[in-house]
Amino acid sequence: MSTMIQYVLYLAILVVLAIPLGAYIKNVMSGEKTFLSKVLTPCENLIYKILRVDREEQMTWKKYAVSVMIFSGIGLVFLFLLQLLQGVLPGNPQNLSGVKWDLAFNTSASFITNTNWQAYSGESTLSYLTQALGLTVQNFV
Repeated sequence: MSTMIQYVLYLAILVVLAIPLGAYIKNVMSGEKTFLSKVLTPCENLIYKILRVDREEQMTWKKYAVSVMIFSGIGLVFLFLLQLLQGVLPGNPQNLSGVKWDLAFNTSASFITNTNWQAYSGESTLSYLTQALGLTVQNFV
């Protein structure tokens, strides 16, 4: 019975939060000011300045394709190195050694392309750090 109460309470909280969150997202996407604008706008402008991004310029499909390839390449190299070096990194209480290069590349390529092919044995191959910082992040981005 308590499980059912938790589900109902969770659903009620989601429904109640959907309205203000939806309004906030609408305002952000419309370019209107929100209660977080005073904090987030300077951060956004700083990032644009560092990356030399013109906020008014539209991105062409070619520029977008190059950006996606560069972003994916950086993610591939990061995840590949994370797996190779997991034996010397923290977050490895089982003291697992680094993954062999071919399995590391296979796993990295599959998670970068979102196919998520898993040719390894979960927790007996990958450390907590590799799973959390590597695979979970790639699933998100």
